[in-house]
Amino acid sequence: MRLALVSDQHGNDVAFRAALEDVERLDVEEIVCLGDVVQGGSEPAQTLDRLAALGCETVLGNADAFLLEVPADSPEPVTERQLEVRDWTLSQLGASQVEQILSFKPVVHRELKGAALVLFHGSPRSYDDVLLPELGGEALEPFLGQEAALLAGGHTHLQWTRRIDDAVYVNPGSVGISYDRHADPLVLRPSAEWALVTVADGAFAVEFRQVPYAVEDVQAATRRSGRPYADEWAAQWGTSSSP
Repeated sequence: MRLALVSDQHGNDVAFRAALEDVERLDVEEIVCLGDVVQGGSEPAQTLDRLAALGCETVLGNADAFLLEVPADSPEPVTERQLEVRDWTLSQLGASQVEQILSFKPVVHRELKGAALVLFHGSPRSYDDVLLPELGGEALEPFLGQEAALLAGGHTHLQWTRRIDDAVYVNPGSVGISYDRHADPLVLRPSAEWALVTVADGAFAVEFRQVPYAVEDVQAATRRSGRPYADEWAAQWGTSSSP
């Protein structure tokens, strides 16, 4: 059984298209999306339509929830610029696309070849929870006791894997906003990240994929979109900038 994990498209349909072309080449049986599909990029409606065509289960991410309702207790400050982009994103979506976001699930439970999978955005407890390779202790608590062979989440835009209790944890990285967290300043990369999970005889193999795409295509889509701060967003690709 071959499972594709995609996450964090953030309205970058150029990247999403590149990732799915790679998925199709690898004869994947199932796809699950781990959330943060729409907000941020310049092609929110196109990204949602591409996801809808897959018919795959999708997790609700923090950026998806932000579109549905501005949180009163966000762990990070909500800026006026983010609110402007949110308003523009919502203006691009029809009622059916908002309903599509409302259908996203906080947690998805699957069973593949007798192996239990728990799929989420931040953690099984909250889409805001953060897990990074250097963290342990309290940061691991939301992931414990899940009775799963595979745990998978996105949120941090970082491809990595580890064991948590008896489970394999996988983060597929970000389809739409990939960057090197060790670079200072951060650099946005035109590389669509996703993870291929193969399940056979109770064993898991994880392959991280990074699919290049033309940065010019993202910049062109941004400049014709009408997105607020379009020129600044377009200029971030291939330059030193924070997402």
